[in-house]
Amino acid sequence: MSTSRPPKVLVGLSTASVYPENTEAAFRYAAEVGYDGVELMVWAESVSQDIAAVRALVRKYAVPVQAVHAPCLLISQRVWGSDPTAKLERSVRTAEALGAATVVVHPPFRWQRRYADGFADQVADLESRSDVIVAVENMFPMRADGVFGGKERSAERLRRRGGPGPALSAFSPSYDPTDSGHDHYTLDLSHTATAGMDAMKLAKRMGSGLTHLHLADGNGASLDEHLVPGDGSQPCVEVCRHLMDSGFAGQAVVEINTQNARTRRERSAMLAQALAFARENLESAHG
Repeated sequence: MSTSRPPKVLVGLSTASVYPENTEAAFRYAAEVGYDGVELMVWAESVSQDIAAVRALVRKYAVPVQAVHAPCLLISQRVWGSDPTAKLERSVRTAEALGAATVVVHPPFRWQRRYADGFADQVADLESRSDVIVAVENMFPMRADGVFGGKERSAERLRRRGGPGPALSAFSPSYDPTDSGHDHYTLDLSHTATAGMDAMKLAKRMGSGLTHLHLADGNGASLDEHLVPGDGSQPCVEVCRHLMDSGFAGQAVVEINTQNARTRRERSAMLAQALAFARENLESAHG
């Protein structure tokens, strides 16, 4: 019997996972380590904003773009202009041009009032006019304990009190996109840790709308950690098994922080460890 059957769930690599290396480096790692594709983080680096340049990388490394992450981070507020409505539209058009199935977007910031008021309608309209899925991602609040010490102490405080404690949401109407209701969601397992959310309950609330998984981990620190899955406290295995048992037909993307890697070999090893975790836990139900 052949053992070369392709994986049921495509596992991609977020180009943000190789920072401070660049977008091309992410394509190279994805090819070398064996990822199925990449999620393109659109940010200040010019290549990430340029369809022709990204297409050239797709051809050079034979690695497709599975998803596009809209430039909605605080550090990318001026990428593709300052109008978030236009930026989301452009993200969908970029995904279409690159053959990507999904656009990942965060809920609007509270100060983006006009964008926030029309966000749900825009997402629905974009999906009605395109085959691209717009998957709204769960985020996390700004926690007061972020100013009281290091990551370890804030993680311990979260565990002790069973939640994030005093916090302020920068997102409208909420950092939990299920509070608004959308057709499609991205579940990020580092963000659930920082928010002190129950990842399994959130996955179940997202239901069949959960079409994109950001596979990472966290210990509940006040700052977003994006650990290698399995290295934190999140129920990564349980979430993966739940998705498989639920007939998940979406994509998974490894989005981890490798800035502590001292060499490219160390970074490659972290990316390989994360991919092995994904392969094991997103295929086990089919094995």
